[in-house]
Amino acid sequence: MENLSAPVLHTRDERGVNWLTLNRAASYNTLSEEMLAALQAALDAVAQDPDARIVVLAAEGKAFCAGHNLKEMRAQPELAYYQKLFAQCTRMMLSIQNLPVPVLARVQGVATAAGCQLVAQCDLAVASNDASFGVNGIDVGLFCATPSVPLVRNIPAKQAMEMLLTGGFITAEEARVRGLVNRVVPLEALDAEIEQLLQSILAKPREAIAIGKALFYQQRETGVAAAYQLAGQAMACNMVHAVAQEGVQAFIDKRAPQWSR
Repeated sequence: MENLSAPVLHTRDERGVNWLTLNRAASYNTLSEEMLAALQAALDAVAQDPDARIVVLAAEGKAFCAGHNLKEMRAQPELAYYQKLFAQCTRMMLSIQNLPVPVLARVQGVATAAGCQLVAQCDLAVASNDASFGVNGIDVGLFCATPSVPLVRNIPAKQAMEMLLTGGFITAEEARVRGLVNRVVPLEALDAEIEQLLQSILAKPREAIAIGKALFYQQRETGVAAAYQLAGQAMACNMVHAVAQEGVQAFIDKRAPQWSR
């Protein structure tokens, strides 16, 4: 039986959809050491599950995630402690990118500082129209350096820099227009919208998605010529895989592909 008092609730349905729910509503789901460790453990478990298909990262309460736990950080004002903490957070964020399955953020309420980073790090994001996003560490004298890494890979540089320098928040709709989230719906429609997106992804072969996700992030960090080289190799490997051979044959035969689910 699941421990309902755990910092992260992890459930998985028969389709391979894993729900990781931040479960510290009273503290606005801050990324305490406890929360970071729990998220890491859950992501590691998904990585080891050959039947996992997708992860939905959700949160209990009024806030998605209010960033790092500042009280915890202030209690240990030592460089070595902060270096260890941010390394722990970075490892968790990279685990999201390195998973072979898509990670979708389900966002309600505020997502600020490292909480906004968490949204930016996910492959997809669906937000309720009451959500808001900010990287406001600057308000307490702390430039949101690590949140800036995925943020500037989601939205244009000047818009990211304005958020980082001013600490100002943007609405869910502004986040959609800028590219931080994919879709914005009323809170009561959030789960239905996510389910629609899940069904679209689950209808596609896991193997092709894994190849594509890995290539997507690898090529983004290279020059155009190197990106094309990487992409061509990835497509060639994908094409010789059984799922692509079946998909192409099904197209030729004018029938639905027979992929194992």
